Amino acid sequence: MKRYIIHSFFYLLLILFVGACQQSNDQISFNRDVRPILNKSCLRCHGGVKANGEFSLLFEEDAFSKTKSGKPAIVKGDHKNSELYRRLVHESPEMRMPFEAAQLAQEEIDILAKWIDQGAKWEKHWAYIPPKEDIEPPVVDNAEWGRNEIDQFVYTKMLEKELSPAPKAEKAVLLRRLYLDLTGLPPTFKEAKEFLDDTSENAYEKLVDSLLASSHFGERWATMWMDLARYADSKGYEKDTNREIWKFRDWVIKAFNEGMPFDQFTIEQLAGDLLQQPTEQQLIATAFHRNTLANDEGGTNDEEFRVASVIERVATTYEVWQGTTMACVQCHSHPYDPFRHEEFYESMAFFNNAEDDDSYYELPKLFTYSDTDAKKVKEIISYVNNELRPEDKNVPDARFLYDQKDSLLLHLGYRVVEAETYDESSSLIELAKGLKLIDQVQDGSWLRYDEVDLTAILEMGFLASTKLEYGGDISIHIDSLKGQKIGEVKITKSPKELKEFKTNIEAIDGKHDVYLRFSVGDTYIQHLFSIDKIVYYEKQRPVDAYGKEFRQKLKELASIPANSTPIMRELTGKYVRQTFLFERGSWLTPGEEVQSGIPGIYGIDNANEPQNRLEFAQWLVGKENPLSARVVVNRFWEQIFGFGLVESMEEFGSQGEMPSHPALLDWMAVRLVKKHNWHIKPLLREMVLSATYQQSSEADSIKLEKDPINKWLSRGFRTRLSAEQIRDQALSVSGLLMRKVGGPSVSPTGKDGGWRGIPEWAVQGDSARYRRSLYTLFKRVTPPMGMITFDSPDRSVCSSRRIRTNTPLQALNLLNDGTFFEAAQALAKRMLQSDNELQNQLKFGYQLAMNQEISAEKMDLLKSLYNDALAYYMEKEEGEVIINASLKEQPNDNYKLAAMTMVSNALLNLDEFIVKG
Repeated sequence: MKRYIIHSFFYLLLILFVGACQQSNDQISFNRDVRPILNKSCLRCHGGVKANGEFSLLFEEDAFSKTKSGKPAIVKGDHKNSELYRRLVHESPEMRMPFEAAQLAQEEIDILAKWIDQGAKWEKHWAYIPPKEDIEPPVVDNAEWGRNEIDQFVYTKMLEKELSPAPKAEKAVLLRRLYLDLTGLPPTFKEAKEFLDDTSENAYEKLVDSLLASSHFGERWATMWMDLARYADSKGYEKDTNREIWKFRDWVIKAFNEGMPFDQFTIEQLAGDLLQQPTEQQLIATAFHRNTLANDEGGTNDEEFRVASVIERVATTYEVWQGTTMACVQCHSHPYDPFRHEEFYESMAFFNNAEDDDSYYELPKLFTYSDTDAKKVKEIISYVNNELRPEDKNVPDARFLYDQKDSLLLHLGYRVVEAETYDESSSLIELAKGLKLIDQVQDGSWLRYDEVDLTAILEMGFLASTKLEYGGDISIHIDSLKGQKIGEVKITKSPKELKEFKTNIEAIDGKHDVYLRFSVGDTYIQHLFSIDKIVYYEKQRPVDAYGKEFRQKLKELASIPANSTPIMRELTGKYVRQTFLFERGSWLTPGEEVQSGIPGIYGIDNANEPQNRLEFAQWLVGKENPLSARVVVNRFWEQIFGFGLVESMEEFGSQGEMPSHPALLDWMAVRLVKKHNWHIKPLLREMVLSATYQQSSEADSIKLEKDPINKWLSRGFRTRLSAEQIRDQALSVSGLLMRKVGGPSVSPTGKDGGWRGIPEWAVQGDSARYRRSLYTLFKRVTPPMGMITFDSPDRSVCSSRRIRTNTPLQALNLLNDGTFFEAAQALAKRMLQSDNELQNQLKFGYQLAMNQEISAEKMDLLKSLYNDALAYYMEKEEGEVIINASLKEQPNDNYKLAAMTMVSNALLNLDEFIVKG
């Protein structure tokens, strides 16, 4: 009887459980069941672009409001009286919805009807719901397999999908995997041996920690960030002129190396200039949004392309930090996600007040010196200060070294201005010689320099040149092109390249906008003359009271070159901009004025909305934002595991992929903020210490059938290395790689591929040939072909992920590119010098390339390749096989080198070399 009661009790529980499950299954979820139907079939006519019949299903308030008929289309609780349902089942094709499309499946119609009857409950898309902070990792019954909490989430999902974990990868495989993932470089022969010989229990953990502390860690992750920052050494568009912005890349490397928290990393890039007393490094960080394209083509409208840059900054910010495609909202409300047209411009208002424009010179800029030049500047400033008379010692203070130099020169009356530092120009102005010489000056063109202090100025000088006997005139006006004319100078031919042409100017007090207007000389041609510098001469200049040596020191101080980095700076006072909604996205048709604000989907009340760019950046990484931490975690997960937990890295909205492991994504997002305080290194440490990461990539046919792309993480990822990693790895194993961290971009070939030439600040020669690919000069119109061949974007726009391809061009590049062949020859030399026995030479080369012992089968293949190649070359004339001039006197060694080069070339082309297993 007692047993019967117990059995009955459990039977009753079973009935209740089944009933609850059925009731749960009967409950329609808007996100799970309804939204996919609306996105697929309804929103093209009733969404953000169009709202036919004044009915939109994009926003909750619109979906239940009155339509053009005066009645709502959805009557909550009554599908039969809902016009939405009636139109779905209408007999007339002209009345039935979707219009001019196939009728919905009966199952889909039933779902919508049931949803309406259940009250038509609306739900935010999952991405805009903050992650729960109390998520507990699931308890699993295989504690022996897991290494940390990540494994508990992953193992639970494996069981759900009827999968099991793969065995742990071999130690040599993990070694190479870790090095490539955390530093982007393979281990050296010595590093590999030390790890493989280390039998301690924590050998793997020690290796992880050492790699996280490596100076190459920052280089590896800066490579990822350069795609997001659309970093390039040129401006794009037709001219694709050079841009000196490499200091930003170095800032990113340093930030990753020093473990800068990601929230600080975010704020400094988006609004470092608005921090209190920003440092030089914080100002350089703002170059993130100066990586936008700029159009230097003559005749373009600077304001048009300034606006284009600001619009691009909005779209990039939302993609990088929110995984949201915001670009389309420039022209209309989002087709699928709840972003209204006006909300794009409310976000644009945060960026629209930046001081930069689309001019050649790209003001504002931060000027800094190299360590060597900074030392010189300090020495001269110290000398000058020691020599100053008591009455000249009150030099205005400045925070940064370049500004200290400027302040001192200005104080002493040494006022030499680079002509290209104008604030605005007519369309017929172009620059030459690395954008440091105003070259294309034509009749009627003009320049403007803002707020020039003309007090006590007697003369102005222009360092200029012309090929004509009489090139033209420069007339000087203040406050407007038609304002008071205070001077004029004639530019004539000179035997020197540059000559100073002076003019007296009328006495003027205070600061004024100075306009230079150019007019034709005695021959009407397009190019009148060139201008390099402008000199302002004051009466009774302090500098004139000093001797020759002192003046020479000032001249030397003024001539020391500085690095320039375009930065963000906010407009103030009378220069503050208004922001308007653009009708249909065109800057030529401004609509109503808008104020800065956050899209309504985020649920921020007006009283707490950010008021400026700094507060906007703080909101992005604040506790109110549901997306940033998820997006950040997903980006780093994709780099480590090959695919993101949300595969559509750039799109977390309703058109993106659903998370494969939603609880894991949210748990890690919360952990990143709460546990790790936004630090990335401990996040990566947990990922690579997990058993999930350490699995072998080998898989049987059953796994490949159930999970072809390894979405459920039941094995290690096999992914083709990035363009940078492939080249850097070849240079590394060959012994050619130069491991210096940071510095200007380099031109390994001495060519940039374009007609604008290599910038003077770029490094060329032997010191450039073997630098990491991260430092290669990157021109947008003609990017490094090896990079593009292996799927690098041209960085004209933000790129959240690289889509991996396999093309014949890639194989041809690896086989024939000069860099790879040179690396193969250098590797061959290392192999030949390692031992006298062929077998040991091949074994050594394979270990260098793959960091593990070679199998007998592969050894036989390489021996056969070597012997065939050696026989081939020995049959040829000596001159045909000389590939190293130093070996001309040793033909036998030369034949061996040629043959071994073919072997090493094959090693560098193996699948296991270019793939992370």
